Amino acid sequence: MGLRSSAHRFGFSLLLLIGLAGGMAHARTPFKPELAVGASFGTTFSYVSFMPKVQHGMKMGYTAGATLRWLTERYLGLQAELNFAQYGWKEAFEEEPRYHYERAINYVELPFMTHIYYGNDRFRVYLNLGPKIGYAISERTDENLAGATPNLTNEQHGMPIEKRFDWGLCGGPGIELRTGIGNFLIEGRYYYALGDIYNSRKGDVFSKSSTQAISAKITYLFPLF
Repeated sequence: MGLRSSAHRFGFSLLLLIGLAGGMAHARTPFKPELAVGASFGTTFSYVSFMPKVQHGMKMGYTAGATLRWLTERYLGLQAELNFAQYGWKEAFEEEPRYHYERAINYVELPFMTHIYYGNDRFRVYLNLGPKIGYAISERTDENLAGATPNLTNEQHGMPIEKRFDWGLCGGPGIELRTGIGNFLIEGRYYYALGDIYNSRKGDVFSKSSTQAISAKITYLFPLF
């Protein structure tokens, strides 16, 4: 019994030493910076936070763009993107469901984020977080309010956006699969705009009209070095 116990203790100690040695060897592995470029495509779900409140829901849109990522040190890097993104809002009327209204606002945007990752040369989890600026290049309205009662026609229905420049904070988690033909990423992201789409001075219709959005997208990155 004593010999078996000693053998167990020796085996456990040996495995512990091997694990520590492997960890130290991994820690001594020199870090190689990585620059990668690629493209992404995904779906957005957005709404506009109005004050005074407007009863509305999320509108589905699309996003696509180019990505540049630079891993500057172990577990940390920078990521910049140039994207097309579609945001807006959608209104449905429970009392008169035959009517509907939705607004799509198309943006060119530039997120610049810190990229924090953990994992190995095959699989990683990561978090992107940082500021984003954008500019509205167009907008489109889809509505069926002809003949609707006055309580369904609100001020925002006939108001084009007044502030085309947009800015805020974005971020979210993701997973990355690294292969011999490139890296494949799946990411969820949340965007909180700090600006408004309408003027918010005293006497204006809305004191707040900021976009909020969630998105899910797939990215392909090809390491340059």
